[in-house]
Amino acid sequence: MARPFAFKRSVSVGLLCASLWGAGLSVALVQPVSAQGVRGLPDFTELVEQVGPSVVNIRTMEKAAPRDVQSSDQDAEMQEFFRRFFGVPMPTPNTPNGPRQQRPNRGQPEEAQPKGVGSGFILSGDGYVMTNAHVVEGADQVLVTLPDKREFKARIVGMDKRTDVAVVKIEATGLPAVKIGDVSRLKVGEWVMAIGSPFGLENTVTAGIVSAKQRDTGDYLSFIQTDVAINPGNSGGPLINMRGEVVGINSQIYSRSGGFMGISFAIPIDEAVRVSEQLRATGKVQRGRLGVQIDQVSKDVAESLGLSKTQGALVRGVEQGSPAEKAGLEPGDIILKFEGKTIDKSSDLPRMVGNTKPGTRSAIQVWRRGSVKDMHITVGEFEADKPVKKAAAAEKPQAGTVTKVLGLTVSELTDAQKKELKLRGGVRVDAVAEPASRAGIQEGDVILALANIETPNVQTLEALTAKLDRSKPVSLLIRRGEWAQYTVIRPVR
Repeated sequence: MARPFAFKRSVSVGLLCASLWGAGLSVALVQPVSAQGVRGLPDFTELVEQVGPSVVNIRTMEKAAPRDVQSSDQDAEMQEFFRRFFGVPMPTPNTPNGPRQQRPNRGQPEEAQPKGVGSGFILSGDGYVMTNAHVVEGADQVLVTLPDKREFKARIVGMDKRTDVAVVKIEATGLPAVKIGDVSRLKVGEWVMAIGSPFGLENTVTAGIVSAKQRDTGDYLSFIQTDVAINPGNSGGPLINMRGEVVGINSQIYSRSGGFMGISFAIPIDEAVRVSEQLRATGKVQRGRLGVQIDQVSKDVAESLGLSKTQGALVRGVEQGSPAEKAGLEPGDIILKFEGKTIDKSSDLPRMVGNTKPGTRSAIQVWRRGSVKDMHITVGEFEADKPVKKAAAAEKPQAGTVTKVLGLTVSELTDAQKKELKLRGGVRVDAVAEPASRAGIQEGDVILALANIETPNVQTLEALTAKLDRSKPVSLLIRRGEWAQYTVIRPVR
């Protein structure tokens, strides 16, 4: 059994010293300096009274054909549990006679059935409520219940699945709105509190501390990690600091069982408010895009390219006709800065670009073949992801040149291959041995550069290989299908 938290208080410790002196007993008490007082746990009662009236319960309904009575009585919170945390519908319970069967529709009209439960909080007194997109996604009807038990049908103003933020509207006025906090002031180790409806239990309060900030779990957001108990139904509820301000929206948990395991994630409120403002204005979110596929810069790649540290976003591919192509970005470039801001890790770039208004002419700095290059790019508007086309099968040449130092058999690209891959030049890999195979190079890859120098043909590759310091690793920029990537290889001595 875990020991409960206990308050501590300062005490004075007396040391009893006894000594024999003749026939009498002498006792002396030594009083040391009192220990410094230790603060107890925070009191959340005032915060609950202050913020509680602004937190709402959200139930969603969907139209479905009438089902077996027992089946239709399934709890909405369990539906949410399986849908959100397992990604599958709740399994049909078994009966002593086998799986429960649904009654045939027989032409009966569709009925509104419970779909899920969640939480939300009041953004403004005129009825705008913020929650998670996954709470209201696919709902035919949204019901919002206030702490005073008033229930309203809500209209979905807009949702953004990429940040998991949604705004709904109820027809009410004079509602108590939350106070928005400053996420930049939030510190790791700071006490925070959550109010929500876990498993449909309204106005449930849990508390904990901020475990980490800037956790990368998505393309467009870095999350606040806490150990506040968050369970199914808490989604969309506020994360509150000790000043009674909302600093995040509780959105995700890390779990192997579907229940709380001490790791919860909240959307930073500054990002959520930015999204909500666009949703309220236009019903959708505009995002900037460059049209590149990016990857992390590993330590080995950074060292082999002469970068002082692992930073930036490696451009693996450039979309045809995209802003990146028009600006002159190339596969193998490493984007170091966007609008003067350093890109410490690749996930920083889509967030910076995503928050840039489409049509903005932005400055970027790239690392290309050993030197820094400053460029400008006109940011485009984000579109749905396009399927990547597979490159046509490359024609195999009759014979290849063997480079034993790298463990490669290579050949020239044909004109047809250059046209298909939209390349000016490069060297095709026909066979792989050590050490190239250990570096992950595959047959069909196209070598674009060796040691930061372009390899437009086999002759150039051979000349560069002959000059290599075989005691040091060397970088290769290779093209595989539509995308480019760096790999590091240690030449054979």
